[in-house]
Amino acid sequence: MILSPSYRHALPAIVAAIVSCAAVTATPAQTPSTYSRTSVSGSYLAARHASNEHDPAAAAAYYRAALRGDQRNSELLSRAFLAVLTNGDVEEAVKLADRVIAADKNDRIARLVLGVRAIKQKQYVAARAQLAQSIRGPITDLAATLLSAWTEANANESKAAIDAIDKLNGPEWYNLFKNLHAGLLLDLAGQKKEALKRFERAYQADATALRIVQAYASQLSRQGSKDEALKVYKAFDDVLPRHPLITDAISDINAGRRVPSMVDSPQTGAAEVLYGLGAALGRRGGEDLGLIYLQLALYLAPSHPMALLSLADVYENVKKPELAIKIYERVPANSPMHRNAQVQRAIDLDGLDRTDEAKAILDKLIKANPTELEAITALGNIERGRKQYAECADAYSKGIDTIARSEKPNWVIYYFRGICYERSKQWPKAEGDFKTALELSADQPLVLNYLGYSWIDQGVHLDEGMRMIERAVEQRADDGYIVDSLGWAYYRIGNFEEAVKHLEHAVELKPEDPTINDHLGDAYWKIGRILEARFQWSHARDLKPEPEDLVKIEEKVKSGLPEEPSSAAAAERAKKPGGG
Repeated sequence: MILSPSYRHALPAIVAAIVSCAAVTATPAQTPSTYSRTSVSGSYLAARHASNEHDPAAAAAYYRAALRGDQRNSELLSRAFLAVLTNGDVEEAVKLADRVIAADKNDRIARLVLGVRAIKQKQYVAARAQLAQSIRGPITDLAATLLSAWTEANANESKAAIDAIDKLNGPEWYNLFKNLHAGLLLDLAGQKKEALKRFERAYQADATALRIVQAYASQLSRQGSKDEALKVYKAFDDVLPRHPLITDAISDINAGRRVPSMVDSPQTGAAEVLYGLGAALGRRGGEDLGLIYLQLALYLAPSHPMALLSLADVYENVKKPELAIKIYERVPANSPMHRNAQVQRAIDLDGLDRTDEAKAILDKLIKANPTELEAITALGNIERGRKQYAECADAYSKGIDTIARSEKPNWVIYYFRGICYERSKQWPKAEGDFKTALELSADQPLVLNYLGYSWIDQGVHLDEGMRMIERAVEQRADDGYIVDSLGWAYYRIGNFEEAVKHLEHAVELKPEDPTINDHLGDAYWKIGRILEARFQWSHARDLKPEPEDLVKIEEKVKSGLPEEPSSAAAAERAKKPGGG
């Protein structure tokens, strides 16, 4: 999900130290009506399977059933609590948390849940008491300190809250969260100038973090520094163009409208803490704890669009697009992120082979806004993935028509349209798009590889094509497709020994690709390694190549590589006037 906020410098080495929680999704073996009739051991095993399959609803249901059959089993209680929490049933998790604490008063996740519930109910003293006992680890230390600080987000107590944040020691990445939340808290408490200083510190540490950019620029604009605010927003837009939250803020400032703070209460401040940590964890391999933090964020702020998008992103990371789709449906229609959620929902639907539904969503978005470049590009990507090359070329053309002035990030749409033109046998148009893509992004390895490979395969522009592929390999030495291009380039100019060397490496990098295996078979044949050539072709055949390639591969398995004029000689002819 490219729209998640950037806390890229946070949490580099702490995921492995995080509490181990039950992972969670659905087992088709049983239906909810059978939960109550399953034995404790059967329910437990089914719950573990559902957890391993990342099905939170089924895992929670089976753990509930197992717990009903063995009420005093502390392990079942703990697992049921985590599964219910991960599924977003926070009120039920609160009831289980009380039981978990009775069995283990030091359980930090249970304390965290009880603390968050107290924040939701504005019982701030009780919240601090619970959170004080959830501290014991790099994530929980930071979370508890920031959440406790938000219970003191008022003019009378804000000094104590800021002092507690400042006293917290930890890794360098703590400072991003500390300065951001100190600034948000000070802003809510009415200390605008001090808030701006904290935002500026955070921005100086990471000018690419979305929430820091939003907080800093909006504060600048509210204090009358509109030009400085626009400068901050536009610097971010140069890095990640057209982010809806940024483009909306720029429009608001230009129209003289007030850009509000991200936080308007202790509850939304606490939700921002949980969202920020959950999003960062979800992107760095801590999906289980990330899910918990994100569910708690949504418990406090049910319509938080970025928390919803991050939760969907986690589900996509664990290969559960059907769960992500349900979350995207929850993004409010009046949110600037709604369109992006719909685009991502369409992409996930296509991944589930519900392509007609996906296209209908994108068509609706494009009809409502014909300049919706992200939706147009997504439609083109779906059609390209479905090998509808004429259609995807048309889609990308509509996207290109919306671009007033082509800039570096636009290389990708020209590259994609070039692929569609090349696959639909419109090489002159394809070549033009690849050249345009390189004008926008001179050393882009994907474009260098595609254009260089195409030229060499056609026997034209051999020297330049080889240089392009070599530059691509320098940048992507571990990309099997690009290494294959270099090997095939050597094959096409008749240097078969060098071709074998690179093609063998390409097969090591991408052993499951039929084209690369086929290429290696051809190269083996050329140097007399006949048995190995037939083996590679047979392997390529079994890897389900394209139908037109399958016919050629089967013929080579049967009869060997057909005689053809020397590739080198053909290449030399191609260099002569009139030869391309």
